[in-house]
Formats: sequence, C-alpha cells, structure tokens
Amino acid sequence: MVRADGTNEIEIKKSRFICHLFRVTSEEDARAQIEIVRKQHWSANHNCTAWIIGAGQANQRSSDDGEPSGTAGMPMLEVLRRRGLTDTLAVVTRYFGGVMLGAGGLIRAYGGAVSEALDVIGIVERKPLAIVHAVASYDDAGRIENAIRAREEPLQDVLYALDVTFVLAMPPEEVSAFDTWLQELTNGRTHATIEGEQFVEVPAPLLLND
Repeated sequence: MVRADGTNEIEIKKSRFICHLFRVTSEEDARAQIEIVRKQHWSANHNCTAWIIGAGQANQRSSDDGEPSGTAGMPMLEVLRRRGLTDTLAVVTRYFGGVMLGAGGLIRAYGGAVSEALDVIGIVERKPLAIVHAVASYDDAGRIENAIRAREEPLQDVLYALDVTFVLAMPPEEVSAFDTWLQELTNGRTHATIEGEQFVEVPAPLLLND
C-alpha cells in the first residue's frame, strides 16, 4: 500500500496534473476522500479516480470524470495493479492548460501522474510477524535473556510474574528454529509458542517500468 497520504504534481503541455494518494480501507472511505478533493479543487476541469481495496485486490474501480473514455481512470488503475497495491486510492486533478493532449497523451499523463506520485511518496509492504512467548523460571531467566540479546533476537518485552515471559516478534518461518535453539539452551525446560500475529510495514521495492 502507499506509505502515507500525499500529493505530487506534474505539468504536461501547460496542463497541471495533481495526484492525491490515500490509504483507504473501504469504499465509503474512498468516496469520502474523493469528495474532499473535489471540494478543494472545485474549479478543476477533472478529478479522475482509481482505487483498489481489499485482500487480493478484490474491489477495483475507476472514473474518467469527463475525460474521453478509458484515457484517465483506467490508466491510473493499471498503475496501481502493476505495483501490486491494495487499500489505495488515487485522485488526479487536472487543470487544463489550453493544449490538447490526445487520447495517447492523456493515457500517459494520468498513468504517469500516479506512477511519479507513488515513487515520491513511497510504497510499503505489510508483512506478518508471529508474537512468540517463551516462559522460563527465574533460575533460567537471566541466562535466556543474555543469550537472546546476544543473538540480537527481536525481544519486545519481558514480563515478570510467577515465571518470566519473554515476548518476541519474528517471521513465522523462523519460530521453529528459535524454539529448537531455546530448548537446546535450557535442556528442554523452555520452549517457544506462538500467541498471536502483528503486521509491520517495510519499504517495497521501487519499480521503474510503469
């Protein structure tokens, strides 16, 4: 998804193309953002839109908002598709500069406005991490904590009660190896269990061939 809400502007043959990008989670959210842009740019010639929402890019929609059919919304949507985005809305506001661009020029302009805005604002991937608990006795806790920190494991918290619980966050595929290491360290007295999941956002690779 897009890293954050943001705006980027390009100029082509005196026409201004202002691309607004939003993180959205529902169609209602997307429509509300579109209305905000339309009110802010009420004097613009066009406010063309494209969004992809939901897992597997399930909800996709675009609008040419008065531009010739297929020259604005669809090229914008294609950029979002090629970048593998979801939960993202693009609105491109056009202020006409007096020079006709033709169908091909419009397609390149609207697609290019979205592509450049994505490059400027950035894209992130949401990756799952397993929340792992390792419950240890107080006798073992000091040695376990030192070993965990020496391995630079992603220790999130240490909880003290009747026992000591070490809370870590790691990719799910790494849990088994960590559990094996932990059991070897403690002669089987402590092991790792997955207690939940959280998502983290990391920068996505930059694509240059839109």
